Amino acid sequence: MERNEISIHELSVWLALKRAGKWITNDELFAMVDGVRPRTVRTHTKKFVELGLVDLAEVFPGHRYRISEMASKRNKAYVLRLDAAIEQFGLNDHAWGEP
Repeated sequence: MERNEISIHELSVWLALKRAGKWITNDELFAMVDGVRPRTVRTHTKKFVELGLVDLAEVFPGHRYRISEMASKRNKAYVLRLDAAIEQFGLNDHAWGEP
């Protein structure tokens, strides 16, 4: 499932998940990111779950997601790629409202 490119949209969803720091729905993620369509948010959260980076709680009325505590152990290479892309795009936690 991995591909060579990491998009700004993928990073936006990843950073929103990091910023949330709790279980969050795709709708809540969509509200947190600018310029990313709901279907794109769903695609990226599904990918992160499949890569072992994000935990999924299948609850009604909407599935919930959060960054897995095991993300770096499950798929260290992809986490490093995300971190490198964040740096290359000039994004950081401060730009996303983190202290």
